[in-house]
Amino acid sequence: MNLRSPAFEHDGEIPRAYTCDGDDISPPLEWSDVPADAKSLTLIVDDPDAPDPDDPKLTWVHWLLYDLPPKNGALPVATRTEHLPPGTHEGCNDWQRTGYVGPCPPVGRHRYLFKLYALDAVLPDLGHPDKAALEAAMKAHIIAETVLVGTYKRKQDLARTGELTLPKP
Repeated sequence: MNLRSPAFEHDGEIPRAYTCDGDDISPPLEWSDVPADAKSLTLIVDDPDAPDPDDPKLTWVHWLLYDLPPKNGALPVATRTEHLPPGTHEGCNDWQRTGYVGPCPPVGRHRYLFKLYALDAVLPDLGHPDKAALEAAMKAHIIAETVLVGTYKRKQDLARTGELTLPKP
């Protein structure tokens, strides 16, 4: 199974438009080679380098989608709730809301993992689960997974200037 974005290469810089310094819109995503027996897909986008890549304390969740149809093959740029394929559900990110929130690292260059999972089942409507609840629900159903990694570093490390408060671990 493969996941890619026309906006950035694997391990490459995420363009500013898809971050808090730009338009804060989701990048386009495309997937292929999904197992034929996949019934749904789950997308988890998170930052394992929070708050500081030199001393990470937590993984910050940016976007959760589940029950994506495996045959769809793509999400367009600036995907919002109303653009999601029918049957797709959203989880709650670490800002305590649904939807994509782009990279906004307080210090240093962070990695952003776009993780796509193929499941052998369609999950029930879990409401707006957090990452832990979603991972628990899908754990026994994962048949394939892939990851696309993007990076981002702000021009100014706001945590070091005192303009941004770091999240508590």
